[in-house]
Amino acid sequence: MNMTDSLFSVREKVVLVSGGSRGIGRAIAEGFSDRGAKVIISSRDASVLHDAAKAIGAEAIACDVADKQACESLVDRVIEEHGQIDTLINVAGVNRRKPALEINDDDYDFVMDINLRGAFRLSQLVGKTMLERGQGSQINIASLNNDRPLNHVAVYAMSKAGLVHMTRALALEWGGKGVRVNALAPGFILTDLTQELWSSPVMQDWGLSVTPMRRLGTPEDMVGTAVFLASEASAFMTGQCLFVDGGCSAGMEWPIDRT
Repeated sequence: MNMTDSLFSVREKVVLVSGGSRGIGRAIAEGFSDRGAKVIISSRDASVLHDAAKAIGAEAIACDVADKQACESLVDRVIEEHGQIDTLINVAGVNRRKPALEINDDDYDFVMDINLRGAFRLSQLVGKTMLERGQGSQINIASLNNDRPLNHVAVYAMSKAGLVHMTRALALEWGGKGVRVNALAPGFILTDLTQELWSSPVMQDWGLSVTPMRRLGTPEDMVGTAVFLASEASAFMTGQCLFVDGGCSAGMEWPIDRT
């Protein structure tokens, strides 16, 4: 008998994915859409956004999460059209790789305004509607940098560390009111924006050597965990950061008795 386990179902859930036009955000959005969710994706780049939405069967609403009014308009429109938001997934994120002493105010503000302030703003706006209903799930996309910062990405690492503490703080405040907040931390993922970086043989060798599963991740590797965190399967889970990193955060390898 062919049976579907409703415990992991996201069918008919209204899911808002910021940064959903490419990479991890697009893969997650498509994963939810394929499973019957009503998916709305947002991005700063309207042209890429609408093409992505058409391809994956989602609704597109342009929004720069660093813009307060744009975020307010985004949430208001989704609530007006769909009546509720069951799951918010904060994916929108940027980075500027520079040595710490070369980071200027523009670099700092650009990364923090999108990665942390923008995510917090959407969490507040959507959280208010979830608290009114007494239910909802929020998923923040963190980073392996939460576990161990990499060189020359200080502000990015700081923003993602803040995002995980934001996750815990909101989970603490909202847990008794039916709203769960968790985070998903990807490892080294091959996306359109990182293809050039990982095309270097030196980077490939290093990435494989520090990943126990001996491969780099794909955006699609994030889908299962995101669906789990949005479904009733994780109903007693909040304030957690799940590393989906092929084992990178498990520990450090060294070249002794390597098998």
